[in-house]
Amino acid sequence: MTAEAIEFSIRAFLIGVGATAFMDLWALFQKRAFGIPALNYEMVGRWIGHLGSGTFCHQAIGAARPIPGERAIGWAAHYAIGVLFAGILIAMAGLGWARQPSFLPALAMGIITVLAPFLILQPGMGAGIAAAKTPAPNTARLRSLIAHTSFGVGLYLAALGANWLTGG
Repeated sequence: MTAEAIEFSIRAFLIGVGATAFMDLWALFQKRAFGIPALNYEMVGRWIGHLGSGTFCHQAIGAARPIPGERAIGWAAHYAIGVLFAGILIAMAGLGWARQPSFLPALAMGIITVLAPFLILQPGMGAGIAAAKTPAPNTARLRSLIAHTSFGVGLYLAALGANWLTGG
């Protein structure tokens, strides 16, 4: 493995974990300040657990058979996906961006990542494309957009933090 590949991997990990943690802290703030519920990652783990048996879409994920360890699976996947998205950002913007981050690429990546829940997770869990089958789809969409925008802000802040940790 080259030095550049190692640096890429380390930065993707640090930035992805940091951005995901920032997103989670934002969700916790919203819950405590405004009573806005956060995504239940246990249900994400349940959805992932059913993928192995070939079930991609559910009528309602809450009614699906529970999976052993679904909470841990969901949280691990949440952070792994954050690292993956950080890696995609670095691959697209270059290691130069990770070494000297700017805000707009990170924000744009965060906003773009909202496509994952809109087109994959929500339909798979029974909520429809972009939460179309939920009681208040526009509210769900706005909450997803806010969450992923916070992830974008987190990408930028975590990149700054990664530079501090790695000495530049």
